[in-house]
Amino acid sequence: MWREIEPDVRLEIEVDGHKVVAYSFGDGAETVFCLNGGPGLPCDYLREAHSCLIDQRYRVVAFDQLGTGASDRPTEPSLWTISRYVEETETVRKALGLGKVHMLGHSWGGWLAIDYSLTYPGNLQTLILEDTVADMPHLILELERLRAALGPETVAMMQKHEARGTYDHPEYLAAVTILNYRHVCRLMEWPAPVRRSLGDWNMGPYGTMQGPNEFLYTGNLKDWSRVRDLPSMTVPTLITCGEHDELTPACALKMKLAIPNAELKVFANASHMPFYENPADYYPALLDFLARNRSN
Repeated sequence: MWREIEPDVRLEIEVDGHKVVAYSFGDGAETVFCLNGGPGLPCDYLREAHSCLIDQRYRVVAFDQLGTGASDRPTEPSLWTISRYVEETETVRKALGLGKVHMLGHSWGGWLAIDYSLTYPGNLQTLILEDTVADMPHLILELERLRAALGPETVAMMQKHEARGTYDHPEYLAAVTILNYRHVCRLMEWPAPVRRSLGDWNMGPYGTMQGPNEFLYTGNLKDWSRVRDLPSMTVPTLITCGEHDELTPACALKMKLAIPNAELKVFANASHMPFYENPADYYPALLDFLARNRSN
């Protein structure tokens, strides 16, 4: 279960001439290296959901990606690319002397983890892809299916505002809110770390890379796909998602079928954050996978 734990180390790292802040918990011999979602979110929500792994003798590391949290927040759109974030991730790994890691990527952090694993495969002990996808065009089709459940009149209203660019209209925001409570987090009250991360969202990276909200992709990642490259990823891989996830079980299955050494867990009564929505099933599955792939 998640709990607030103060990091043992808070380290400032220079990346592309800017400051990036990393957090380290525990002193275990093996490291779970967390890449949070967004883009544009501070790492609080993922960091605090996984710092409890120190109880099982893991070191847990997370960092506020450039543009988020305590890290610098430059405004140049040219910085907001997945390839630059791959190199940022590698800079943080080397700065903390992590060696091989259990890389855990959630949502956008999963896209980042996939590209990282294809660029630096020798640095991974395992790969944990949580509530994520490897094929954005497929995801966009799945999101259209989820939106359709709101009914044709609501979908037409959303499309009207998207055509006009009036994403801040109250009726459009109301539809997005319903989708968020169905497919992002189904808890009546969202946990404090989630609210804290969402309350400090930098829409610069998010808008440039993804789009105006979770259910409309217009940014530079809208055509991103690594499905053809997945068969080359031979590291032990755990794929997880919630049964109601915005990044749907169909997307998770597509990854599982393409990655040679992958297993898939779909958590009941959960959407995009099973570690908060269904911790009783989530943590045993994660810990079992990690235990089976420990090197010591």
